[in-house]
Amino acid sequence: MKKVCTSFQEAVADIHDGATLMVGGFGLCGIPENTILALVEKGVKDLTVISNNCGVDDWGLGLLLKNKQIKKMVGSYVGENKEFERQVLSGEIEVELLPQGTLAEKIRAGGAGIPAFYTPAGVGTPIAEGKETRMFNGKEYLLEEALTADFSLVRAWKGDRMGNLVYRKTARNFNPMIAAAGRVTIAEIETIYEIGELDPNTIHTPSIYVQSIIQGTQEKRIERLTVSS
Repeated sequence: MKKVCTSFQEAVADIHDGATLMVGGFGLCGIPENTILALVEKGVKDLTVISNNCGVDDWGLGLLLKNKQIKKMVGSYVGENKEFERQVLSGEIEVELLPQGTLAEKIRAGGAGIPAFYTPAGVGTPIAEGKETRMFNGKEYLLEEALTADFSLVRAWKGDRMGNLVYRKTARNFNPMIAAAGRVTIAEIETIYEIGELDPNTIHTPSIYVQSIIQGTQEKRIERLTVSS
């Protein structure tokens, strides 16, 4: 059985200054929001964060950003965060932007133990500067190196005490590949089940990838609320 943490402070206790983190989610969907809040409270700093985006100004990774705890952000979309824009323009944060598919494959490759791969995305653009290119069947491809992290923080809908995880609908997004690419994976789970209670055929992330689990209730904020008049 995996380590079942009794508090989110315990779950993030080993995350240190200067660590590289991968964080699941897309927008605010499927983010490990309580784990992020625990990191804000802990005050750990100089983090390199790999995630699709950086939350919004007042929630998710945006809270770490606002607290000046992120040194470098690797992602594919940052358009919902004014504080992020301010820090970039003022030179307060280092940023590496990638095509979304490239980011996903770099994470997936890292989890699969594949050190690098070739992709046509980014050829002939600033993304290709300083990177190796190669021709395959008359088409130019760009070499991209895989990504791994010291810690992966993911959010699951269901999980058992062995660390097998099930994600809900679009909240799956980047979570499975991020769970595989961290040396230590901490899973924030909405409901923890006993071993044998989950159908093995529904498991998205096998327990081999997960080191610690913690149960928590999420607010599940809406990134852009649109209502009828």
